[in-house]
Amino acid sequence: MTSEAKIRVGFIGSGGNARHHMGQMLGIADVEIVALTDPNPVMLDAARRQHPALANVPTFSDHHRMLSEIEADAVLISTPHTTHKEQILGSLDAGLHVLCEKPLVCTVADAREVIAKVESSGRIGLLSYQRHYQPEFRYIRSRIASGDLGAVTFVNALQCQNWKVGTKGSWRQDPDLSGGGQLNDSGSHLLDIILWITGLAVEKVSAFIDNCGTPVDINSALTIGFVGGAQGNISVVGDAPDWHEDVTIWCEKGILFMRNGKLQVSDPSGKCTFDSLRGGSSPDRNFVDVIRGRAEIQSPFTCGLRVIELTEAAWRSAAHGGAPVAV
Repeated sequence: MTSEAKIRVGFIGSGGNARHHMGQMLGIADVEIVALTDPNPVMLDAARRQHPALANVPTFSDHHRMLSEIEADAVLISTPHTTHKEQILGSLDAGLHVLCEKPLVCTVADAREVIAKVESSGRIGLLSYQRHYQPEFRYIRSRIASGDLGAVTFVNALQCQNWKVGTKGSWRQDPDLSGGGQLNDSGSHLLDIILWITGLAVEKVSAFIDNCGTPVDINSALTIGFVGGAQGNISVVGDAPDWHEDVTIWCEKGILFMRNGKLQVSDPSGKCTFDSLRGGSSPDRNFVDVIRGRAEIQSPFTCGLRVIELTEAAWRSAAHGGAPVAV
């Protein structure tokens, strides 16, 4: 691929989330979408209707055929969670860069395997944690890293949504495809952003989980001890009538509040509310810029490893009545 050539991207998965990424990629001038893959023809038809520019793009029902028949530089994977590992490894074997939707994979062992494969392949692996690109979270991360607020002492985070009802009858409540419930799905974003903005490492977790009559976790309560002594509580409530997300970080000299996308900071100079911050990007844009050599990866696969380490430990703790489990 020359510097002038467009980056050729194939899609593995053509559902609603993938179609959002298609729109993002179509808005980047030096990208060409060269293939759409989905075992369900209804999803392929929906992608072409939503994005008429893709009307003549080749389609496949099987990603193995797509990888062997289409000349591409990169793939974007947006499929049921337990299929990610095999699709990532196959794409790397084909010499392609990989942008994967969250969660990366569903076990710590699988995360280590795909990360090792990325490192040995020389290809780029980027995980679609979009909060890394949101200016408010980037501000919080930089403020904590600057040290002017002192060390982080306590973290409290809540995510609630009508996940139980909203995913009923879908693959998301099938453990063979989802690998878990809300904690491993939208809750993955919450765990990731806490670890990313604070820079903290988890030492141990105690968890209580309620499946609420489903095959997967719906409501999860995690109490965390971080390396260095900071503490934290994380609540993921999937049996709720509405969406709400709240992240609060206490530091020695201030507090950072992030409530439903609105940032407030309390520090020695007073209290300030940020109605909006400029800047920001997206995983799709960062992926292209990294391939071009214009940027560094902002959401690497290693973030997925840290999240599944915490998630897997929480599942083990809940299975043993909330007993603390080392991470």
